[in-house]
Amino acid sequence: MRGLVLAGTSSGVGKTVAALAAIRALDREGVSVQPAKAGPDFIDPSHHERVAGRPSRTLDRWLQGADGLRRNYHRGEGDVCVVEGDMGLYDGDASSTATVAEALDLPVVLVVDASAGMESVAATAVGFREYATHAGRDIDVTGVIAQRAHGGRHADGIRGALPDDLTYFGRIGPSDDLEIPDRHLGLHMGAESPLDEDALDAAAEHLRVDRLREVAREPPRPDEPDGVRDPGRDPSGPRVAVARDDAFCFAYPATLERIRERGELVPFAPADGEPLPDCDGVYLPGGYPERFAADLAAGPALDSLADRAADGLPVLGECGGLMALAESLTTTDGETHELAGVLPADVAMRDRYQALDHVELRARTDALTASAGGTLRGHEFHYSTADTARDARFAFDVERGDGIADGRDGLTEYRTLGTYCHCHPESGAIDAFLDAL
Repeated sequence: MRGLVLAGTSSGVGKTVAALAAIRALDREGVSVQPAKAGPDFIDPSHHERVAGRPSRTLDRWLQGADGLRRNYHRGEGDVCVVEGDMGLYDGDASSTATVAEALDLPVVLVVDASAGMESVAATAVGFREYATHAGRDIDVTGVIAQRAHGGRHADGIRGALPDDLTYFGRIGPSDDLEIPDRHLGLHMGAESPLDEDALDAAAEHLRVDRLREVAREPPRPDEPDGVRDPGRDPSGPRVAVARDDAFCFAYPATLERIRERGELVPFAPADGEPLPDCDGVYLPGGYPERFAADLAAGPALDSLADRAADGLPVLGECGGLMALAESLTTTDGETHELAGVLPADVAMRDRYQALDHVELRARTDALTASAGGTLRGHEFHYSTADTARDARFAFDVERGDGIADGRDGLTEYRTLGTYCHCHPESGAIDAFLDAL
């Protein structure tokens, strides 16, 4: 599968809209598109999936390593992969869009805000291309998509200013209908605030699909390590209950695929009042439990989960999952809701984010997701804090990032583990959890 990277000059330049317009433009020409996202984001991929009709792949050098990143790319399906970048092209010390493009040897199409420039758009593109040498990145900036650019003289001025070796891939006109609402943690999810279909069609109309197809190329294959598991489904594997609703919507597609490959994934919707199904283990991914705290508190699932956890059922909660497993959750409006009460912590929402970083954890003892002394790489981004009991036990020391408290993460009780850290399955965390079942 050939691919290309749509990278921004900065955050907020319109990468998501450009990616969605490119997906739509390619699709209208009969090209099957696999969307992907550089970085650990869950929200932009939800918009990709809505437009492309298939889950968006997560591509992050820190979470996956170069070979893991390539493995995840090649598990995608389609004729062309459109990779939306993260922040600006070179931004990010652990993993940047540039490191992803370099690991995959994919061409970079630069998304530039052209609302107040013509020749300056070309100057920006030339500067971003030349900076690769200064930054020590082996990447190929091939041209630009002019975001928020008018047609006629404006578009002609941008095209004419570009040097011959930088391609004009088209423009996206300014439109209020192309604005996606946001809140804490980022944009609204794709199912909540889809772009207007007519506006998206109009945005796609002025992209040069032929040039996008021509520039896309095939990345290298990964060097498969020894001991890679058979990807075929294991009919004797564990039955895993996975929370899948608007309160628990942050799960990497690769994580769900891994669970299905090694066992049976049983979705349930605790925020919608569904009970906990019969299972061998529970996975609560991240999301927005604070938005549905009253529903979670009133439903049957968390009470059942508390009883089963006390009996030794293995439970893994990541970020929002950790919050749901706590004794209580207090919203920014001051409302307090009693939740599962499995983990000895009271969680409170704050008005600004409390942590945002790539994370590395070292296991203090054997845990659900790692053996003693082992390390996990992940990502944290949350607006809550957790006030833990004095005798709380933690599974991990934080070597990079913030964790839950005092340089620790992985609050543990019975066979339940809750972390602020989200792990990709390439870290080994999900396989360790499944092994424990």
